[in-house]
Amino acid sequence: MSIEARLNELGIQLPTPRAPAFSYVAVAVHHDMAWVSGQLPWMPDGSLPVGKLGAEIDVALGKLIARQCVLNGLAVLRQSLGSLDRIDRVVKLTGFVCSAPGFVDQPAVVDGASQCLLDVFGEIGRHARSAVGMAELPRGVPVEIEFVAALKR
Repeated sequence: MSIEARLNELGIQLPTPRAPAFSYVAVAVHHDMAWVSGQLPWMPDGSLPVGKLGAEIDVALGKLIARQCVLNGLAVLRQSLGSLDRIDRVVKLTGFVCSAPGFVDQPAVVDGASQCLLDVFGEIGRHARSAVGMAELPRGVPVEIEFVAALKR
C-alpha cells in the first residue's frame, strides 16, 4: 500500500504546508536524504498552542501537539518531494519539549510524534530519537519536532 493510500485509510488529511518565516528551507534534500526543519504545532484552524509541559499542558495534550508537528512536517516533506511514497525510511526524529521545572516526561510527549510516523509508515517509520527538555521554544510553543528521512534511490 502506498503512503498516500495509508494516509487516506487513517483519515489523515495533511495540512497546507507553511512557508518558513525566516531564512531557511522547510526541507533540505541532499542525495538520498531529506532533513525536515523544526516544525511548530500549527493547528488546522491556524492557531498555535503555547505553554509548558508540566504547567499549562499535560502529557496527553503534549502528545497530540507533537503529532501535529509531525503532520506539518509530512506536509512540507510531501510538497518538497512530490509524494511521500519516495520515503525509504524515517531515520531520526528529535523532539524539543518546553518543560516546566521538574518535568521529566519528555519521552512520553515525543511518543506522540513517533507513533504518528509508525502509524503512517509502518516499520519504515521506526526511527532513532532524542527527546530534549527546553526552557523556551519559538513563539512560546510547547513542542517542536524535526526529523530526517532516507529516500528511495
